[in-house]
Amino acid sequence: MLDYRLLDWKLFAAALALSAIGIVLIYSAGHNSTNVYVQGFWLRQLQWLAVALFAYGVVIHLPPRLFDAGAYFFFAGVLALLVAVLLFGDDRLGARRWFDFGPISLTPSDIAKLALLLVLARFFAYTRLPVTSTRRLAISAFIVLVPMALIIKQPDLGSSLVLAVILLGLWFWSGLSPAYLFLVLSPFLSLAAAFHWLSWVIYLVVLLAFVLWRRPSFLFGFTVVVANLAFGTITPLVWNRLQPYQQQRILSFLDPGQDPRGAGYQIIQSKIAVGSGGITGKGYLDGSQSRLDFLPERHTDFIFSILGEEFGLIGSLIVLLLFAFILYRGIMIATKCRSRFLSYATFGVVSVLLFQLLVNVGMTLGMMPVTGLPLPFVSYGGTSLVLVWTLIGLMQLAHYHWQEY
Repeated sequence: MLDYRLLDWKLFAAALALSAIGIVLIYSAGHNSTNVYVQGFWLRQLQWLAVALFAYGVVIHLPPRLFDAGAYFFFAGVLALLVAVLLFGDDRLGARRWFDFGPISLTPSDIAKLALLLVLARFFAYTRLPVTSTRRLAISAFIVLVPMALIIKQPDLGSSLVLAVILLGLWFWSGLSPAYLFLVLSPFLSLAAAFHWLSWVIYLVVLLAFVLWRRPSFLFGFTVVVANLAFGTITPLVWNRLQPYQQQRILSFLDPGQDPRGAGYQIIQSKIAVGSGGITGKGYLDGSQSRLDFLPERHTDFIFSILGEEFGLIGSLIVLLLFAFILYRGIMIATKCRSRFLSYATFGVVSVLLFQLLVNVGMTLGMMPVTGLPLPFVSYGGTSLVLVWTLIGLMQLAHYHWQEY
């Protein structure tokens, strides 16, 4: 029988406060619309919150062993869903990411985040391979690459990056040093540096000096250097494989002014909205960018812009502090858990929430490319809301059973 007094009620209250703020902002984003469906977004989000709280309640009542033992089965089921959505999913704006069941949409890529988190937590909890073992790194990377490839095919670059971040977070939490993490990530840095030959040459010189200084095993160091050369060489191919809208998002991030009425429009209007809010904001429902319909996707991708415009710096800081508290509690729970599986799972939750927070807030401020990642708890979206509350339930479960092995 669950003893409710032992639950982390402060963690629950912070997550509930963010969800309530989200509903308030979603109402503001759509209340002035002439579209009745858009006006009702806040009400549907409220209904999804009820479903999300139910999912949270179910999770905290389940034994941790169920998640541990069922991780691989759940992961296999989600892979089947990712294949099915490519074959039978609903097409929207050139992407196939959803299953539509009347008014309800299911996004398998969101469920994949939870499935991957659990399966990686189980792998790292039970593997006996050394932390820096090339085989250990390769197996865990392969586990991630399979769902990543399926999600990129949809295409959904933002969600695929979340899967990569889960892996990086658990590599770090399992004992891989920042230096090794840098070497593992270096091929992707080479990919970015190779857009100009001079920056690539400078980068390769710095990389070689770093490898000689750190002196990893010959096989690992050789693999890193070869991978960097290979990734840098295929940069033009990777660029050409991106969808046109993805290319334009990157170019608009680098220079929003080059297409102020096209791809750069969202970033420009978002920065205007946030900047115009000042310290205290213009007041609830008084944001001109949203009221005059200047800001697109304001109930999902750019919900933080509504917050900044209507509640200013103070309102934005309150939301960021609530996120900071949740992340802090997550790290504390992961640190004290005696169960390696629960510790890894909890830190995986922290990695997901932190990455989506940084990317979403960063893109509203023009510091990140527009990726379509929602702001956890706050942005409109049923599957996303149920997912983050399930993740909070997993953290709560780890807190409650922290003494168990």
